[in-house]
Amino acid sequence: MNERLKQLLQSVERWSEPDQAELVDILEQLEIRHRGEYQPTEEELVALDEAERGGIATEQEIEAAFQTFRR
Repeated sequence: MNERLKQLLQSVERWSEPDQAELVDILEQLEIRHRGEYQPTEEELVALDEAERGGIATEQEIEAAFQTFRR
């Protein structure tokens, strides 16, 4: 593990609970990416739903986006 990362992880213990929770979310997304999986965020899911409802994207385009999440 790189030295700067070790230092940062030690400092995290002094962070507030909400900041630690945010870091957990970020690290989980990175871990998923490293495993070759991807889980869309709530914001991405909402954007896809709005795009479909607003006619910005077709049902087929939305399905194609979801297929990229399943890789």
